[in-house]
Amino acid sequence: MPQYGLIGYPLSHSFSQKYFSEKFSKLHLDDCSYLNFEIDAIEKLNDVINEHPDLKGFNVTIPYKETVIKFLNELDEIATEVGAVNTVKVFKVDEKRILRGYNTDVFGFEESLKPLLKQHHKAALILGTGGASKAIAYVLKKLNISFQFVSRVKFKTILGYNDLNESAINNHQLIINTTPLGSFPDVENAPQIPFQYLNSNHLCYDLIYNPEETLFLKKAKEQGAEIKNGFEMLKLQAERAYEIWTETKKL
Repeated sequence: MPQYGLIGYPLSHSFSQKYFSEKFSKLHLDDCSYLNFEIDAIEKLNDVINEHPDLKGFNVTIPYKETVIKFLNELDEIATEVGAVNTVKVFKVDEKRILRGYNTDVFGFEESLKPLLKQHHKAALILGTGGASKAIAYVLKKLNISFQFVSRVKFKTILGYNDLNESAINNHQLIINTTPLGSFPDVENAPQIPFQYLNSNHLCYDLIYNPEETLFLKKAKEQGAEIKNGFEMLKLQAERAYEIWTETKKL
């Protein structure tokens, strides 16, 4: 019985299990299941693998998109360049189990962002420096959009939130939140940017999908900015992950 799953911590509000369980039901794949593997240390991944011999693939979420790499046998080209993994395919070669890492966040973000881009979206601020931010940077580089990372702590080429003055906001008309700030249940939080400098030329994208409209997006919308949450990206990356898991040839 093919099994799939999700590793991360915590997983109490995970999208993936419900999404894939409903997908398997619609496709009448009654022998397939999707499990949440809530592990409080990445080293416990080995236990998950050993205890689930029918595991064919799994997704990876916060906080393990980068640390999972050392437990994998192979990485595809994009995951190698990004330096973060959110999808792992499990297969056998000569009875040996192989774990191959991919980054489908890249596909999901790019496909959901491109229809929204306008000519003036030439520079971006990426809020956060975790595993998700690396996929965002990869896509922006591919689309020839310059970008600047922003973090709570200023470091070398990384801006601090205190550096975001009127000029910085005006010069970066695409702003992407890759932090978990504002996700359920802590919906009263938002990245501390000077929202008063946003205008209708700005596009603010939040990778969070729950709630549908985060405080970050609400504040941006109040200033006339166009907004987008992470739900479409999440669905697109999930579908790409399923293609990878069920493809018979090695992707």
